[in-house]
Amino acid sequence: WGLSTLSNMTRGPKKHLKRLAAPRHWMLGKLQGVFAPRPSAGPHKLRECVPLIVLLRNRLKYALTRKECMSILMQRLVKVDGKTRTDMTFPTGLMDVITIPKTGENFRMVYDVKGRFAPIKIDAAEAGFKLGKVVKTGTAAKGIPYIVTHDGRTIRYPDPDIKVHDVVQVDLASGKVRSVVKFEVGNICLVTQGHNIGRVGLVKDRERHAGGFDIVHIEDVTGAKFATRLTNVFVLGKGKKALITLHKNKGTKVDIFADREARLARGRSA
Repeated sequence: WGLSTLSNMTRGPKKHLKRLAAPRHWMLGKLQGVFAPRPSAGPHKLRECVPLIVLLRNRLKYALTRKECMSILMQRLVKVDGKTRTDMTFPTGLMDVITIPKTGENFRMVYDVKGRFAPIKIDAAEAGFKLGKVVKTGTAAKGIPYIVTHDGRTIRYPDPDIKVHDVVQVDLASGKVRSVVKFEVGNICLVTQGHNIGRVGLVKDRERHAGGFDIVHIEDVTGAKFATRLTNVFVLGKGKKALITLHKNKGTKVDIFADREARLARGRSA
């Protein structure tokens, strides 16, 4: 590289995010400002998360403005996975549990069939755990075995039977593994990326492609069949029973015509 090129390069991490460059699933109006809240470095990637300010202000409607959101958080009224968070741009993502003790409400972040994060209301018992997909297994210094989950958690001395693509049920109070759900044919799963994001169904088959991407075939409750990459599949439970509360449509996708008819019917009834 020439000296002129190096002199024009910026130093350090980016600190701003333009509104038009923000992820579409945040659903921020393009005429409501120039900038969007840039998520802090944390357990979820920038394009696979929702900052706390967007969640409180735009989704849950607990605040109308940035200042109100800051006031709520600085009073230490919001917990993410059992830990109080005061950073407005803290990234919340898949399977995170949002707790607001003052109202007694708990929410779990799960994708809907349109690829948007939908905070689903859950009870206190379910708010005590979260699911974590195993993305890496290894051995650390002094021969200590460990696993890493999709939200950046490192768990030491796991069950030796746990492999990549399995899902662990993590107790939020202790950080320990309650149970393990293996990636197996016949288990219920959620698609977390790609064209079928947010859809829920049973794993029917796994195609192995050496040197390529393994493909998983899935069938939902309506009998519709679809396929996606193995890396996009998040197992939710053994058999047909999911360990978590699902979205009200149970992860079934309807075509745009049926969706339009349903919207019109709701409008007429209202």
